[in-house]
Amino acid sequence: MSTAQTHTTAGFHARSTPPHARRDRPAAPRGFPPPSTATRPDRTTPVSDRLLAVRAAEGDDDAFAVLVDRHSAVLLGLAHHLTGNRQDAEDMVQESLLSAWRRLPGFRGDAAFRTWLYRIVTNRCLSLLRSRPLPAVPLDVQPEPAALPGLGAPEQVAEVRAATRALARALATVDPDQRACWILRELHDMHYSDIARTLGVSEQTVRGRLFRARRSLVEAMDPWR
Repeated sequence: MSTAQTHTTAGFHARSTPPHARRDRPAAPRGFPPPSTATRPDRTTPVSDRLLAVRAAEGDDDAFAVLVDRHSAVLLGLAHHLTGNRQDAEDMVQESLLSAWRRLPGFRGDAAFRTWLYRIVTNRCLSLLRSRPLPAVPLDVQPEPAALPGLGAPEQVAEVRAATRALARALATVDPDQRACWILRELHDMHYSDIARTLGVSEQTVRGRLFRARRSLVEAMDPWR
């Protein structure tokens, strides 16, 4: 093993199958088993996404399991906001993670690993949305928020929940491409350049879609102002 290879795989158990022999990557098992103790990063010295991705590309299932454990929750939230349906969101994330597993050897690190995952999940969700008509009334676009301390009377809590449902319904009627830009910017706090990279469009296109999405939502939420 070369010095570079030793450095790259430091902290992980050795694999019997060399990277170049794993050209046809098998599908990861459904559910993705939890990482072993040997691969799970220590809290005081977390292993970077980049290093985990390199090791997973070499065939380390445990390294990929750490990545899944680290990012699956936020990916599920993103897919839920995009699709408006919990089951669809779970399906899209599962399919996206399987796709990411197979495509890991092609991950070059040009963008952050999370951005790379966002791109896969967002594109799958958009393909799903474009294949079906927009729902008139989404059933579970967004879960109702729990009653927060300091909101006051039950009437205020009910009003906040009603407004949240109204926003969810309004968002579900926005063009999918515009919705994706709005969600990535407003709910996931992504920079314009990262949104553009995720969606494969220019920053100018992102800004235009955001403008139209915001205008649609302002109009739809006017009664709540």
